[in-house]
Amino acid sequence: MAKITVVGAGNVGATCANVLAFNEVADEVVLLDIKEGVSEGKALDMMQTATLLGFDSKVNGVTNDYTKTAGSDVVVITSGIPRKPGMTREELIGVNAGIVKSVVDNVLAHSPNAIIVCVSNPMDTMTYLIQKTTGLPKNRVIGMGGALDSSRFKCYLSKALNANPNEIEGVVIGGHGDTTMIPLTRLATYKGIPASELLDKETLAKVAADTMVGGATLTKLLGTSAWYAPGAAAAYVVESIIRDQKKIVSCSVYLEGEYGESDICIGVPVVLGRTGWEKVVDFKLNDEEKALFKASAEAVRKTNAALNL
Repeated sequence: MAKITVVGAGNVGATCANVLAFNEVADEVVLLDIKEGVSEGKALDMMQTATLLGFDSKVNGVTNDYTKTAGSDVVVITSGIPRKPGMTREELIGVNAGIVKSVVDNVLAHSPNAIIVCVSNPMDTMTYLIQKTTGLPKNRVIGMGGALDSSRFKCYLSKALNANPNEIEGVVIGGHGDTTMIPLTRLATYKGIPASELLDKETLAKVAADTMVGGATLTKLLGTSAWYAPGAAAAYVVESIIRDQKKIVSCSVYLEGEYGESDICIGVPVVLGRTGWEKVVDFKLNDEEKALFKASAEAVRKTNAALNL
């Protein structure tokens, strides 16, 4: 009897809840928001698709009532505000850190054994905040950014190869940001064939560049942040945990020496299972990739500094 809570009923949170319900990942999905009626309305809308789509999961919407989240196995946190005009990045981090910390405290008061999946931005920094302020075992705190970035990478690879995206392997590591993520083009494959054998250097470089600005491209087109892929990526991470799938997924986790970094949450490939993330997988980076990862970690640390922990 799995129970999942999604905090934040905006586009990303609602999409995540919808995907979880449709795929019957849990018996109950609780959607919680601070805005009166929003989560209740979206949950009711989703439940009215149950007979049309044929799923048996229950979706319950609540306004700020954390008692209804009690006993959750996994909690997805999408809360936070987007940056407003004139707001510095540091100010945004300060506001969102306060929101995320309050949410996590409330969640853990009712679900002390929950695994936390962080979606809130800046994601690596918010994941680090949760890790440092809760003292939870590191395997129970996961940032989902790499799952999203890797899905975007595979999408662009499939377009360049004119191939089925589900037959493509590609992983993005590093920070979840336009300048910090590292699409590992050297390791990308199409049914076992290295993508580097099928695409020339320029095309592969363009795929990597498009992946890195994947989020910004959508914001430009939509006038707001994307939500279908981010919501589905969060649900993908949750499903991998709840169903103990042992999938290797790039996630932001707390490192203690892996990939040469410590005291930081940043995207690396991990095995996901019922207890959260089980181990970091070493992809044996080459010198160029190691240098990019080091630079990415330094950039994430600069953002972390704004937390004043």
